[in-house]
Amino acid sequence: MGGRFFMLAFLALVAAAADKPKNVLLMLGDDAGFEMGSYLNKICQTPNLDALAKDGLIFNNAYTSVSSCSPSRASLLTGLPSHQNGMYGLHQGVHHFDSFDKVQSLPKLLRKMKIRTGIIGKKHVGPNSAYPFDFAHTEETESILQVGRNISRIKELAREFLATQNRSQPFFLYVAFHDPHRCGHTHPEFGNFCEKFGNGQPGMGKIPDWNPVYYDWQQVKVPYFVPDTESARREIAAQYTTMSRLDQGVGLLMKELENAGFKNDTLVIYTSDNGIPFPSGRTNLYDPGMAEPMIISSPVHKDRKNEATHSMTSLLDITPTLLDWFGIKDARKVKKHAANLTGKSLLSLLKEEPADDNQTAVFASQIHHEVTMYYPMRAIRTKRYKLIHNLNFKMPFPIDQDLFISDTFQDMLNRTRNQQPLVWYKSFLKNYYYRPEWELYDLKYNPEEQNNIVLKKSMKSTFEDLKNRLFEWQKKTKDPWICSPGGVLEPFNGDKNNLQCMDSLAF
Repeated sequence: MGGRFFMLAFLALVAAAADKPKNVLLMLGDDAGFEMGSYLNKICQTPNLDALAKDGLIFNNAYTSVSSCSPSRASLLTGLPSHQNGMYGLHQGVHHFDSFDKVQSLPKLLRKMKIRTGIIGKKHVGPNSAYPFDFAHTEETESILQVGRNISRIKELAREFLATQNRSQPFFLYVAFHDPHRCGHTHPEFGNFCEKFGNGQPGMGKIPDWNPVYYDWQQVKVPYFVPDTESARREIAAQYTTMSRLDQGVGLLMKELENAGFKNDTLVIYTSDNGIPFPSGRTNLYDPGMAEPMIISSPVHKDRKNEATHSMTSLLDITPTLLDWFGIKDARKVKKHAANLTGKSLLSLLKEEPADDNQTAVFASQIHHEVTMYYPMRAIRTKRYKLIHNLNFKMPFPIDQDLFISDTFQDMLNRTRNQQPLVWYKSFLKNYYYRPEWELYDLKYNPEEQNNIVLKKSMKSTFEDLKNRLFEWQKKTKDPWICSPGGVLEPFNGDKNNLQCMDSLAF
């Protein structure tokens, strides 16, 4: 009798656990890179992100599908590349880029499934009808500095969201920090990275929960793609200060999650939108612009805590992962949307590392950043090779606004004009501005992507294979630029069901 009673009680507990709502906390850094102890940066202090990594799985091959803020956020929230969701460039002011009205974003899909959604911080996507959140405190309603960098305000809003959460209803809370984005062109009084904002000094205001960490510019870790100059080092030191502020914000959020009693049923993800805002980083499809930090900590997956995965991963995988986590990947209301997704759920990686996937690829699609920065690119990356197609290769690569006025880039311009060495991994800025139509890199021997081997006879078969795979992905995702730069997509013999690339070049 006692054994039978025990078994019934055990089964009741299992059933109760199965019925317990599953929640998601997604935290996004703004232009954040690998300035973390868990990614072997021994200078920048990030104890909270490091603790999250120890409690989860850290990704060593995660990549954005587009190296620009709004397009990346739209891709992350829809699972669709920028050319497929319509967010071609920055969603702000005169730029006015929007996703297509009928795009089925995560907040829209989850709302249909009775899952409560919330956003705190930088939204930077639109229209609102395509990205509806039940709880929203973003730059649309208050200062981006307050909801994106004031970690005390972020903590209070998270507490409000969790306090008003129905315990029987799952939730998705998206916290998009504005750190460590540059701010020299909008709020120069706070420093190049807003590292002075809220530090308690005269005129800077005070963030109560922030204990600023300051760094010696001579001791920072300079990435290979950033000039090793005093100007760049001082900017990296400022970047570190705001990265440490973001980290303290992560700690506050995790504490709020625990205090509210949701820690044991919430999937926690941390990642970034694109590369850091330095030359070869953001707006580029070189690895410094594409490679992203990513940590996933699950309360139910215990097998791979404090481990690393080398599996090829895309930010396009986040939407399929969340649909899988909420158990709605096959639901009728999302089935049509899921059929358009080229990403995959990452939950299986939390259990075991897959077999060697050297041929697995991630894809990228860049069109604009600022409205004047039209430089469409497509890319395919495997573990060993990267192929970039520069569709606008006859024009110089454009420089974005806040990078242009930065001390780092102004120093590079002045050195070039004065015919002085750049102290950079590229000898000349001209090589950065003017790029060939195709760039192929063997990342095993050339991880810095300096030696373009696309014309090597021995690489012809590799080039053709990657080009064909990229073209097939473009077809699958209905890329309007699929025939660029030398052709036009037209119905063959008037058959609208048979679209083909027609050569448009007459010379």
